[in-house]
Amino acid sequence: MPQRDLNNMREQYDADILLEANCHTNPFQQFDAWFQDAIQQNIIEPNAMTLATVGHDGQPSARIVLLKSFDKNGFVFYSNYESHKGKQIQENEKVALLFWWQQRQIRIEGAVQKLDRESAMQYFHSRPIESQIGATVSLQSSIIESREILDEKYDTAYKAYANKVVPLPDYWGGYLVVPTLFEFWQGRMSRLHDRIQYSLQANQDWKIERLSP
Repeated sequence: MPQRDLNNMREQYDADILLEANCHTNPFQQFDAWFQDAIQQNIIEPNAMTLATVGHDGQPSARIVLLKSFDKNGFVFYSNYESHKGKQIQENEKVALLFWWQQRQIRIEGAVQKLDRESAMQYFHSRPIESQIGATVSLQSSIIESREILDEKYDTAYKAYANKVVPLPDYWGGYLVVPTLFEFWQGRMSRLHDRIQYSLQANQDWKIERLSP
């Protein structure tokens, strides 16, 4: 395997700064502002976020999921409730999210809860038919003997649901992450990055503090 000099792999961050005076008092507004910037900068899939979960055994697990909506209540994504992440969420409601947009990142901590079935139904049937069938035939995170078995299940289901409504599986739905902490990270020169943290207080106000880089 060819060796690479990882010690000298680095980028210089000088695109922007993050000062308290320029921050919104509400972290959801600050998130929206940066999210819109990411869209305008043509960041690939700006709604892709790392979701970290921890089950009862204390072993963390992380993967990329797609943000599907957000508002003052929190951040929404959809998945299989019986997947590895679904089982960990059932064991421990505390999760973390991470967005990375080249010279910016946003870290979010909070608790997750299931969305109502009506919301899941509405989103499920807005997806392409191929995605609906994929969610129906895949027992996410379970061991499968071969790709051919999965393809056969998909082809059979695709024919069965031709010109029909694909039923929403009982094990599939939405989650809402309700934040208690945001950290906005802006890359700066010399690794002296800007880090602004919002923490939710008992009175439901957000406390803004600067963290050392």
